[in-house]
Amino acid sequence: MTHAMPPFPCLDDWRKYFTENFESAAEALRTARQACNGEDPAWISLITMEALESELERIRALPRGLPLFGVPFAVKDNIDAAGWETTAACPEYAYVPSEDATVVARLRAAGAVLIGKTNLDQFATGLVGTRSPYGAVPNAFDPDHISGGSSSGSAVVVARGLVAFSLGTDTAGSGRVPAGFNNVVGLKPTRGVISTRGVVPACASLDCVSIFALNVDDAMQVLAVASGPDALDPWSRTIPAAVPSALGERLGIPMAPEWHGDARQADAWERTLDRLRKGGFLLEPLDMTPFHELAALLYDGPWIAERWVAVGEFMESHPEAVNPVVRGIISAGRDFTAADCFRAEYRRQALLARIRDTLSRVDALLVPTAPTLPRLEEVAADPVGKNAQLGRYTNFVNLADLCALALPAGRREDGLPFGVTLLAPAWMEASLASMAERWYALQPWTRGISDFPAGTDRSSQPASLPPGVHVVAVVGAHLRGQPLNHQLTSRGARYLETTRTSSEYRLFALADTTPPKPGLMRCPGESVGQGIEVELWALDSAALGGLMGEVPSPLGIGSLQLADGRLVKGFICEGHALGGSARDITDFGGWRAFRAAQANPSEVS
Repeated sequence: MTHAMPPFPCLDDWRKYFTENFESAAEALRTARQACNGEDPAWISLITMEALESELERIRALPRGLPLFGVPFAVKDNIDAAGWETTAACPEYAYVPSEDATVVARLRAAGAVLIGKTNLDQFATGLVGTRSPYGAVPNAFDPDHISGGSSSGSAVVVARGLVAFSLGTDTAGSGRVPAGFNNVVGLKPTRGVISTRGVVPACASLDCVSIFALNVDDAMQVLAVASGPDALDPWSRTIPAAVPSALGERLGIPMAPEWHGDARQADAWERTLDRLRKGGFLLEPLDMTPFHELAALLYDGPWIAERWVAVGEFMESHPEAVNPVVRGIISAGRDFTAADCFRAEYRRQALLARIRDTLSRVDALLVPTAPTLPRLEEVAADPVGKNAQLGRYTNFVNLADLCALALPAGRREDGLPFGVTLLAPAWMEASLASMAERWYALQPWTRGISDFPAGTDRSSQPASLPPGVHVVAVVGAHLRGQPLNHQLTSRGARYLETTRTSSEYRLFALADTTPPKPGLMRCPGESVGQGIEVELWALDSAALGGLMGEVPSPLGIGSLQLADGRLVKGFICEGHALGGSARDITDFGGWRAFRAAQANPSEVS
């Protein structure tokens, strides 16, 4: 059966459509491009229809199994794409690069199709989305409100369903604030995980490439493709062998959040906290003082000199070309001395010690993405003050070397989106994604401005994990909440999904095991039920090897077939252990159901 395109298609929808019916998908992509208006302030440049035909011929020759096969995307116009003008929202600064930025090259090699380049606060300086000669980018839900910046266009084109995902950049919150204001996911990964080669710098030591998507799965799939060391990027970092993990339920929240008089934001936050408590999360109010003191260093300290280093020479020779607010901010960078830089770094290190102590008490931080959602007229009246308010929960993140995941959190009383952000130390994106999945179960959101659910059919997604990472199915004592789950989480394993085996499997309760464990046996050609419930986890090679060393006989790790036909690694059992006193519990459909029935003996037959 040919796959049909739903409204606001996500990565999986585009990929499946192109794989099953290339010509129909190509026509859908042409239609999607035609829906993009060059007069729309969200865009700075768009692919021509002629160039789109060349792109379709390019991907036609690519393998069908690529993770982004045929998926349309956009990039913020401070990121290079070969043959496209890079403006950084300053026409006089524009140049045409001869090669893609590393991140763009990786996405295109994975089958993605670049549709256009998006508007931004000039030189990525701002959180409002209004500081551009190409026009202010309106909020996708209400044109009287700001879209957030600096990655304004990138968030809005995803929210409006014009592309499946987009790239932004994030130095002070530019990949998160627009996500929160437009009901999309904003992933700001660990600094250096995605190469910034080919990106116009703002603060080169802090800059990150960020990802906007309709759901967390899509953002993580893009991250898997986009990440990786770049020998030509001095800021590139290699993921450590031992990645920290936090899959718990303790979230730190601001002790006394500041709302700047925005009662609708405050009310939406309280409703969010109430849902989390009812969903089993433990919320611990934290003193955010060291975080806010660190944030103050970003614009009041010498890091502003990095912006001057990046574009100051251009500004001096082209003062009329630069937005007056942007010029005023960056010009302050001329006045800092080397001594100022050292003093600020000493202060930063002292604050980081306090921040590490605070983070050690919780599994992650949860903050409002922004404390207020102002109107365009409010920003026009107070461009610097309103912008500063928006960075309350974002400006400290890169200085503290945290990763962040901005998530939709329902609507305010006036119907505008409200967003929250999960924060954790470097390299913990997978843990944040697992927490986000639990949040989606409590508060599902829609795809941007549509009414279409943001969830995806994960069963049909291709493996998009980084090289050296394996999918392992667990069936018993290693499930979440079970006594051996720590053998996964302590190794940095990431929960992916809950699914079922094919119908050829039987499940047995093994005798005399501590803690109690099941054994899974395949019966080829025999349909014995609806499949057994399993959880899929992602582990790197070292973690998988360590796990295998802890698996006692008669259990082991082998190949396991899922209900949708996928083959993954999984827990299996030697046949000799499944006779005698081992009990066939297949009819329960899984270990959890069996254990629950044991707790209520009247239900055990």
